[in-house]
Amino acid sequence: MQNNKAALFWSGGKDSAFALWQIKKENKLDVKYLVTTINRNFKRVSMHGLSEEVLERQAAQTEIPLIKMYVEGASNKNYEASLTQVFENLKKEGINKVIFGDIFLEDLRKYRDDLLHKFKVQGIYPLWKQNTSEIFNQLKSDGFKTLVCCVNATVLDENFVGKELTADLISTMPQNVDICGENGEFHTFCFEGPVFSKPIQYSLGEKVFKPLEIKQTGKKAIKPGFWFIDII
Repeated sequence: MQNNKAALFWSGGKDSAFALWQIKKENKLDVKYLVTTINRNFKRVSMHGLSEEVLERQAAQTEIPLIKMYVEGASNKNYEASLTQVFENLKKEGINKVIFGDIFLEDLRKYRDDLLHKFKVQGIYPLWKQNTSEIFNQLKSDGFKTLVCCVNATVLDENFVGKELTADLISTMPQNVDICGENGEFHTFCFEGPVFSKPIQYSLGEKVFKPLEIKQTGKKAIKPGFWFIDII
């Protein structure tokens, strides 16, 4: 009998939510867990800024248990140490497939696949190489609603955070911004859609700028970093 048990890496954003929806529609894999990488110091998803409480609210509405993978700092070494423990625990339960919402970043997929190969775990990418405009349109037609929770300040300004991601909002972004933010231009919080039994309740807190800790040469008009909005 084929083992169809899997875990899905969950960021709280639209891509992981849509990946879960694709897996549910195909009905070939049984997603036993959502796995979220959380910065141990801040108790939040690093790039999305979502708190543990918000993640728990989302997971409760998917009716899938949430595994919190805590990582110290931002080093690959610490990430891989935490990942090792998660994979070992998953494999004890007979889970050797993991699902990601990546779309077209080749270097990120290679990094993931190299790690997975070490642990003899299969990576599944239901959105891989799909057209991001088509993904966005499908998200909308399937009833997903998402909020921009983080933007790269060198690409988008603070006025975009806290707004629902719609076609109208995207039309105000620079033309070089990917419609799904796949190059890291923005990140989202998914609060409604067919993967949830009911919409996620939330409110908006303050906006925060976090500078990118890099050495700059010369003067730059825009300081590199990210704008976040606290989702409560």
